Amino acid sequence: MNVDLLAAGLHRGFLEAATPAEDQFVPQLVRNDKAQGKTVLSVVHRQLNACSEFWFSVAFATKSGIAALLHVLQELEQRQVRGRVLVSQYQNFTQPEALRALRQFANIELRMATTGNFHAKGYLFNQGDGYNLLIGSSNLTAGALRVNKEWNLLVAGLNAGELIGDVRATFAQEFAAGVAVDEAFILAYEQVYQAQARLLSKAKSLVELHAVISPNAMQVEALAGIAQLRAAGERKGLLISATGTGKTYLSAFDARQVMPRRLLFVVHRATIAKAALRTFQRVFGSSRTMGIYSGERKETDADFLFCTIQTLSQDKHLALFPPTYFDYIVVDETHRSGAAGYKRLLAHCTPAFLLGMTATPERTDGYDIFQQFDHNIAYEICLQRALEEDMLCPFQYFGVTDVTVAGQVVEQEAGFNQLLAQERVSHILDRAAFYGCDSGQVRGLVFCRSVEESQALSEAFNQTGLRTLALHGGSSEETRAAAIAQLESDDPATRLHYVFTVDIFNEGIDIPRLNQVILLRPTQSAIVFVQQLGRGLRKAAGKEYLTVIDFIGNYASSYLIPIALFGDTSYNKDNLRKLLAAGSSLLPGASTINFDRIAQERIYAAIDEAKLDGRKELVRDYKLLRFKLGRPPWMGDFVAHGGRDPFQYVEAWGSYYAFVAGQENLEKLSSAQAELLALISLHLANAKRIEEVEMLGLLLRQEVSYAQVREHILATYGLELSPPTYRSCLRNLNFEFVGTPRPVVEGDDELRLTASCAAMLKNSVFRKFLEDALQFARTRYQEFRAQSGLVCGFFLYQKYSRRDVCRILNWDKDESSTVYGYKLKEGALPLFVNYHKEADIASSTAYEDGFVSPHIFDWMSKTRRKLTSPEIVALREVPELFIPLFVKKHNGEGGDFYFMGEVRPEEFVETTLHGLPVVKVRFAMRVPVEEGMYGYLTGG
Repeated sequence: MNVDLLAAGLHRGFLEAATPAEDQFVPQLVRNDKAQGKTVLSVVHRQLNACSEFWFSVAFATKSGIAALLHVLQELEQRQVRGRVLVSQYQNFTQPEALRALRQFANIELRMATTGNFHAKGYLFNQGDGYNLLIGSSNLTAGALRVNKEWNLLVAGLNAGELIGDVRATFAQEFAAGVAVDEAFILAYEQVYQAQARLLSKAKSLVELHAVISPNAMQVEALAGIAQLRAAGERKGLLISATGTGKTYLSAFDARQVMPRRLLFVVHRATIAKAALRTFQRVFGSSRTMGIYSGERKETDADFLFCTIQTLSQDKHLALFPPTYFDYIVVDETHRSGAAGYKRLLAHCTPAFLLGMTATPERTDGYDIFQQFDHNIAYEICLQRALEEDMLCPFQYFGVTDVTVAGQVVEQEAGFNQLLAQERVSHILDRAAFYGCDSGQVRGLVFCRSVEESQALSEAFNQTGLRTLALHGGSSEETRAAAIAQLESDDPATRLHYVFTVDIFNEGIDIPRLNQVILLRPTQSAIVFVQQLGRGLRKAAGKEYLTVIDFIGNYASSYLIPIALFGDTSYNKDNLRKLLAAGSSLLPGASTINFDRIAQERIYAAIDEAKLDGRKELVRDYKLLRFKLGRPPWMGDFVAHGGRDPFQYVEAWGSYYAFVAGQENLEKLSSAQAELLALISLHLANAKRIEEVEMLGLLLRQEVSYAQVREHILATYGLELSPPTYRSCLRNLNFEFVGTPRPVVEGDDELRLTASCAAMLKNSVFRKFLEDALQFARTRYQEFRAQSGLVCGFFLYQKYSRRDVCRILNWDKDESSTVYGYKLKEGALPLFVNYHKEADIASSTAYEDGFVSPHIFDWMSKTRRKLTSPEIVALREVPELFIPLFVKKHNGEGGDFYFMGEVRPEEFVETTLHGLPVVKVRFAMRVPVEEGMYGYLTGG
């Protein structure tokens, strides 16, 4: 640890904020800040990854807190990094399962402070020649590490420093006084813990017994949305709500607002009908009678009927109820309403109000469910929002490598014998036990590829002493219900540990106490993934979190995993890479995401190799959004509804107009209009620079001056429009920059559209598609602004092509074909680096470029360069030279590069590369590389 750097950091942190210093040495307030994507967990992760030894002192530890660190703790064990953990018995809050989880690691010495009301929270990390100390309010719980309002101080210090010495001595003293934790100790402590837990549970039950059932905050919003539809005279509404968010309660609350005389609740299974009836009884009490209409039960005298579609859709049953018999009809799992039985029922009945409820309205068979409900979407509650609002149980997701014989990764088309190899079965059992569950009493659901695999794995698990069952499509309702009851049972003689299945439990079941989901099949659909994840997200008494163990093989479809986990349906590869790199920091609530190294690299590879913008998929998603809106969508609609990145249509068809013209009966534009629209869409509306977009937007309304444009951009974006940028924009607006001149704008200080362009704007189709493209660019640019800082026209960690860079640097023309690794021009030296070079690259261009740390980047000049070469002289002697660094991981990512920020040279060394002279330059990053991006680029 460099003393001068440490001194500068302390000076900046405690004496003068303007002092130049490296962030890693500056004292920091560490807290959970959702808006900034900061968590205490990410700091602990980073410190653990870099340390050679660690010491934790906490008052409370829960299994959720340990689960959030399991992967990094396992890596430390493999690297033989020693740790000491001291937890307290204070208030008997520390969970026995947290102690058991820590005892799994041979490198961790665990003790418990049993006296003295020990309440200290501190984390000390040995960095070799110095220490980093995190001290403050955070315990080892998922809440403290991810969501709670916490204040902690992170400070660096040397071995000889008084503070570090005092902390080490105090910890050593307290640790020596603690009791060594072994299984015998845990069993004894568990008795005390459970006795207190029972008292707390009893007190909580008494409170809940007298609680009034009322809608939560999001349900209140949804109820208002449904009420607004009715107030507008609408008779149908669609509620889109994630699994486990209380759709049935919501429908009951809405029915209570209306108080219908007769209500029909339609489901596809009798067990769901019975559960819905119980929910409505809790809300309505005795004010309405309720009955079942399914199978042998035909309780037609009830005010509210809960029926299965298989029964009621039969003509002989429908005939018993006149079309207006029911005032209010609820159709659960509405995505099924395209089936014949639902169509027959809905064609027969004409209620005063029809409410559809589903988590997944999009269908791939071409049926328009939205039309069934007149495109009236009352409210949408996505999985991520539900987690953020604490409507669902948080989850701890673990993506692990799926292996068969001799450690081989499971392939997409693995045979039955491979899937049942003893090595794979042992691996599954080992990981299931390692990650465990919140309470230590596993209640798991395992999704397999086939019925045969599920049955064979169930038998293999049973041979280890676990109790499991395999269910399939042929299993009766009674068998399924009995299995669920056994899974939730507290009777040790009958309780099941696992139920194995293929797809029958994707939806329509309620297992609140489910605390572990194991995925043993390739992810073929983000929708199905979320459905299977959702089986365990329902809250239950005493349930702290859901464990999800996803065994990831060599699957082409693994790119769907980040789509499902983060809810990003843009199908933009760069978005998916960033989400995967950021991991838990972008997840709402206390949930976490963890991948082992191989599994994560498999997903990155799947993203690289996937064709996410194929024309077939683009057409499919256009139609799905059209169904939802009931009209042709604009580019802005895709953004507003969280859909596919609409710029993919521009890249595939040349312009969004060109695509839509092939789908809809549009007025045909002239070739000149279509060509200009394509040029504007590709070269102006890609959101890489906003000035041209705003200039053209102003010109669509009136003539403008340079001063007016400058004032508008300053007021809207806080950006100063310099004369060089203004001139660059004019060249680009007339497409001189890209070498295909088209007269669009004329004038210099006073601007106006050319006569030919003004004439084109009289065509309403041309104008509307042009305005849509410009508005999309504004929206996307603002998204970039919200995500990262702007540095001389470039957004940190956004992708840019060499052409984009030339344009933003205000070069007169596109010189991307001659830039290659770098180019010195007009006060700038942009550097372009392909981080992981291909094995067959020419030796003369196999430059040894790379990050030494998030703060330092080593770079090599082109061959045949010395300290006297012009670009090296400029680097050394021109202090105001702008040096932006652009990096891509490898060529498989495409032609664009991530902007990593501005760098400044610190060291120059003449050396050779394969016998040719080169100059090696060490650059300091002006802004240290963000942790997730650094890990992604430097990873294998």
